[in-house]
Amino acid sequence: MKKAMIIGHNRHRYRVHSDWGFPGEGRYPVNDCHEMVMDQQGRILMLTNETRNNVLVYNKDGTIVDAWGHEFPGGHGLSIHDENGVQMLYICDTERHEIIKTDLNGRVIMTIGFPREAGIYPSADQFLPTESVVAPNGDIYITDGYGLQYVIRYDSRGNYIGHWGGKGEGQEQFDCAHGIAVDTRDGGTSLLITSRNHNAFKRFTLDGVYRETITLPGSFVCRPVIRGALLYAAVFRSEQNTNVGSGYVTVLDEHNKVVATPGGTAPVYQDGRLLPQKKEGAVFVHPHDVCVDEDENIYVCQWNSGKTYPILLERV
Repeated sequence: MKKAMIIGHNRHRYRVHSDWGFPGEGRYPVNDCHEMVMDQQGRILMLTNETRNNVLVYNKDGTIVDAWGHEFPGGHGLSIHDENGVQMLYICDTERHEIIKTDLNGRVIMTIGFPREAGIYPSADQFLPTESVVAPNGDIYITDGYGLQYVIRYDSRGNYIGHWGGKGEGQEQFDCAHGIAVDTRDGGTSLLITSRNHNAFKRFTLDGVYRETITLPGSFVCRPVIRGALLYAAVFRSEQNTNVGSGYVTVLDEHNKVVATPGGTAPVYQDGRLLPQKKEGAVFVHPHDVCVDEDENIYVCQWNSGKTYPILLERV
């Protein structure tokens, strides 16, 4: 029997289970496996842009227990939010140019189209939303990561409030605003937003005021995922955006310092600055998102990686 590979660094090491999410040949087809979330029952919901079954629902043992969705050809972003004790999903569809709110069974509750009221989009096809998050007060924030690079803010009913950002090199601007998360680890509430081609996360207030940049040299990160005190992210490519098949996973501590890079080179800081990182080994192709359970196991889904299913990194 082949011994399972161990990857990671420092105290964050993981046993690789590459066949964890594979349902068997011909069952539950996938294209790009974009994002994953965990519900209150401990089930893992994964979004793919395969319209035969856009959402696959896994148990932690890798068994698929449900599948639904045929209407999300550009299914990209998947977030989950507890609304008065009931969990809701938010699906960002880059081909529909919409954000669709559903229950956990796929029943559509609300649809948000392109932000005509903002006055920055001449047409819907310029709005390519990649991620969303809901703040504690119910406001919805959407990142237009494949479009004009704005962050759009709505109230809980989908009414436009405002926007900021746009593509550029300024501190408050983005180059591929791919993901977003609410961060409450320091006792406050702020937004961490990906600027993937800048190899960085940028922190903003809920009103869109820039606070800081967390730089990750060499890492083209996807969305920030927070579990406990740690910050996790899939890195879809490293060194260069054109470096095909060069992805890994990164783990940051409560001080936003990289402590492990499963599938990549070890993090090294010199004079307080992280040195550029790159892929090491052959575990991943293009990781696109991570989901972390209460035992700090990491579930990794991948984009453009031969229609592969999620990989489990079991914490050891």
